[in-house]
Amino acid sequence: MKKPYNFEEIEQKWQKIWEEKKVFEVSEDADRPKYYLLEMYPYPSGRIHMGHVRNYSIGDALARYKKMKGYNVLHPIGWDALGLPAENAAIKRGIHPQKWTLDNIDYMRDQMKRMGFSYCWSREVNTCLPEYYKWNQWIFLKMFEQGLAYRKMSWVNWCPQCRTVLANEQVIGGCCWRCDSQVTQRKMEQWFLRITAYAEELLSGHRLLSRWPEHVLQMQKNWIGKSTGALVRFPVPDLKREIEVFTTRIDTIYGATFLVLSPEHPLATELIAAHPQKEALAEWIARTIAESRLKREERDEEKVGYDTGVRAVNPFTGELIPIFLANYVLMDYGTGAVMAVPAHDQRDYEFATKYNLPIRKVIVPPSPGVKAEEGRAFEEPGILINSGPFSGLRSEEAMDKMAAYAKEKGFGEPSVTYRLRDWGISRQRYWGTPIPIIYCDRCGVQPVPYDQLPVVIPYKAQFTGEEGSPLERVPEFVNTTCPKCGGPARRETDTMDTFVDSSWYFFRYCSPNEDRLPFDPEKAKYWMPVDLYIGGVEHAILHLIYSRFFTKYLRDLGLTDVDEPFPHYLAQGMVTKDGAAMSKSRGNIVDPDDMIKKYGADALRIFILFASPPEKEFAWSDEGLEGCYRFILRIWNLFEENIDLFSAEEVRDQDVFHRDSYERLQKKLHQTIKKVTEDIEVRFHLNTAISALMELVNLIKKEKDRLRTSHQGRQLLRQALEALNLMVSPFAPHVAEELWERTGHQTLVAETPWPVYDPELAKEEMVTIVVQVNGKVRDKFEAPLDADEEELKQKALSLKRIQEILAGQQPKKIVCVKNKLVSLVV
Repeated sequence: MKKPYNFEEIEQKWQKIWEEKKVFEVSEDADRPKYYLLEMYPYPSGRIHMGHVRNYSIGDALARYKKMKGYNVLHPIGWDALGLPAENAAIKRGIHPQKWTLDNIDYMRDQMKRMGFSYCWSREVNTCLPEYYKWNQWIFLKMFEQGLAYRKMSWVNWCPQCRTVLANEQVIGGCCWRCDSQVTQRKMEQWFLRITAYAEELLSGHRLLSRWPEHVLQMQKNWIGKSTGALVRFPVPDLKREIEVFTTRIDTIYGATFLVLSPEHPLATELIAAHPQKEALAEWIARTIAESRLKREERDEEKVGYDTGVRAVNPFTGELIPIFLANYVLMDYGTGAVMAVPAHDQRDYEFATKYNLPIRKVIVPPSPGVKAEEGRAFEEPGILINSGPFSGLRSEEAMDKMAAYAKEKGFGEPSVTYRLRDWGISRQRYWGTPIPIIYCDRCGVQPVPYDQLPVVIPYKAQFTGEEGSPLERVPEFVNTTCPKCGGPARRETDTMDTFVDSSWYFFRYCSPNEDRLPFDPEKAKYWMPVDLYIGGVEHAILHLIYSRFFTKYLRDLGLTDVDEPFPHYLAQGMVTKDGAAMSKSRGNIVDPDDMIKKYGADALRIFILFASPPEKEFAWSDEGLEGCYRFILRIWNLFEENIDLFSAEEVRDQDVFHRDSYERLQKKLHQTIKKVTEDIEVRFHLNTAISALMELVNLIKKEKDRLRTSHQGRQLLRQALEALNLMVSPFAPHVAEELWERTGHQTLVAETPWPVYDPELAKEEMVTIVVQVNGKVRDKFEAPLDADEEELKQKALSLKRIQEILAGQQPKKIVCVKNKLVSLVV
């Protein structure tokens, strides 16, 4: 009698067994290859969502596969548990941030266990616990000792809704990354980490990241923004000062007819001191500074500026040129001062045209066939004219010679600058790591002694939503003694940006109970780097750059020999429904709990892995989930129908050997093992791996009756079912364990070796594919019979002859005819 498939009972049973047997607990083992697989840890917002389910299902399938392949797999999880949402919950609901956070963690941990994720729970990390954030403080103090953590007055991004400072990286399109409010500018004393000390290494380290998506590397390169050029100092006779300008186009300096300074520039106030409209100018400066940086950066934003009345000397021409303040120059770029060359920079051209300033052409196109567009700046390199002794030189040669000349004469030198700015980590909030600094009127700024760490977040605090940190209003926290003189002192009340927590948490998993250092260097030496890191592309700049920075710093501190924490990064696509990303505000959320209750965790896992490749967007479909549930039912029923094959006594009712059926299934079995292995191991195409398993199930069902008529057939059928059982286990581990037990095995699937294939039996039948471009045959290649369309497209586009014909063009259309043709239209 067939046993019905009861997913609720099966899933609870195996989750309990895995936990009791500590199946996924690991320790260092020099005799086995290690594999450290990590998904970005979640913020404990209350419930896991489908984005979490997708991220963690991808990671779990890969972790289980690696374990079956014999690797010593570290697959940990933790909680990014500090941050503003907990504080907002305290304000709105009257729940203390600590209780809100810990309750959410308990609920989400239970959800994850119900999904059957193979986490090493003994290594769970929680960043809101003092035993974790103590080490944030320890690292900060080490940076402080070395001048890499410092305090200064600075213009900062201010979110009026969150009532706190934001790092540049946390301002997206002029708005707060968290709440989407318009960001303004404020001048405040802030703590910074000197990430710029690692700017060049953050760029050059990209050579070690060949297994990162190219667009992620490009996003980082753009953010770091390396520029090679020259620093030039323009004397200001009236002020007996110099204005330093960074330029990437010193070849155009003979065409510099005015200077433009950012309103934030330190000299701005001095420059307008004697101006007849000083008050109006000061008001404009304040108003402009308060505008969003994004608005001021836009090329089509109206350029507004004021002549300060003060003049500077162009050191190359000796000419006196006006100094303007203008909204289109930002203090963040270069030195906050620009030599304006309106003939060869479009923004300068628009500004000069508006204010009737001289436009002097000093570059002409390098060949007669190239002409400058009328009414626009010519911004390309070319041949210098009207440039004194440098006239006639090409731009490239002139840049080197003019920078060398500036150095020789003492008013400049070659230089490299970066768009990247130091990381402002001060936050005026409660639920974050307290910055371990004490202020003493007598001794000044003092670091908290190491033996007094952690500086603990005080439990008693008032959450009113008023501006300023709640910590300011906790006297027993603020008032302390100076570690140097013993006199009365006060604590820093800013807390650290929570991205500090996630910048090194992956090291902590290596030794989560270490109490002498942030982590045990020897254990980190065994586990690090992370072999595969999985998470959303939205973290390409913030988290991934900060983590790379911290890793390089911890290396320089002598705690690790790792240069890059994540040599392989898989950016998974988002989950959408009804054409939009799932979100509460859109009302298109699907609750994983509801789906687990209705279909079981295994069906949900298979669906979320089957519907698209990991790096692509995933569109939710109730029908798709139902289909995956039916697929599990088909596997279950297939085993139930053939359960007798696994009994000790073989039933011999007849013995007719059907060679054709035998050879078909034998070949398909080995081809499937090969494909699933390669799809997981090499391509991470979990969707096509599952598709291959579906094809195998279909063939087993088709051939099983004919195979059962012979001893050889029954043996092959049993072998195919066992291999199917093992191969389905990374995707649907609960039903796989239950079937393994049902068929008499004494081991766990999770601890059973992955099936192997015979290369001869796995050989694909090959066909010749013709490649056409605009209807003409241009090349051909061999491909496996019934190869999928995407595989054929990629192979065709990779052919050398086709690349030569395309010459960088993208085809308008690609048509594939199965087993015959790929046609490109260009």
